[in-house]
Amino acid sequence: MAARRELLAATGGPYDPDADTVVQEELAEDRRREETAQQRRQEQQRVADRAEELAQLGEAGRLNRSVPSQVGDEAARDLLDDNLDYRAAKVDAWLAHALATHSGHYADPAARAAAVGLLPAPVRSRAALLAALARTGTPTDGDLEFVGRLAQADPGATTALAAWLDTAAAVKDGTA
Repeated sequence: MAARRELLAATGGPYDPDADTVVQEELAEDRRREETAQQRRQEQQRVADRAEELAQLGEAGRLNRSVPSQVGDEAARDLLDDNLDYRAAKVDAWLAHALATHSGHYADPAARAAAVGLLPAPVRSRAALLAALARTGTPTDGDLEFVGRLAQADPGATTALAAWLDTAAAVKDGTA
């Protein structure tokens, strides 16, 4: 016991973890990791909730222009697709329409540019064809099922058709 007292006296007294910088840095890092994990869990839950909301609206036939797209809807779409949810097709059609009409969060040019990396080729080509059809005067408010089928079957050809329609419309209008 006397040896312990001498050791403690030689080291400056009893050990205090609150005064140990290494321990405090490790505890702070643990807190940062837990906060990051908590934020990640909250974001995953937010995406799952939005995916379910969009899927239910699609299933009920209410996923239309009255539902504005939001930042993160691409992640919700991916979750439905990853889960092989049959309702993902409705969400794809809705996102393509929003992208084509620059509605919801796609009103922002930066969001449209980001969509290139966030949405799969069939959704992007569907949006391109819908936009090109709209520029030619074709009403695109209804369900143009053939646009979705073309985009799914061959996104590259669908995008090429959209470009051709744009060129043809420009030639007709004398702007090309």
